[in-house]
Amino acid sequence: MAQDNRTKPQQPSAREARLKAALKANMAKRKAQARARAAQGTAQGDADTQAKEKD
Repeated sequence: MAQDNRTKPQQPSAREARLKAALKANMAKRKAQARARAAQGTAQGDADTQAKEKD
């Protein structure tokens, strides 16, 4: 019984492809959340500045 030591061509498994897609979606979601927080912080800062100027 000789073992076949030849390497198989490197093809991403279905699991790896699924994990890669999930990671990509997760990163996109986190970037969108960060952009929303940054925009909210900017809008919040503008409102605070305007409120202080009225006083």
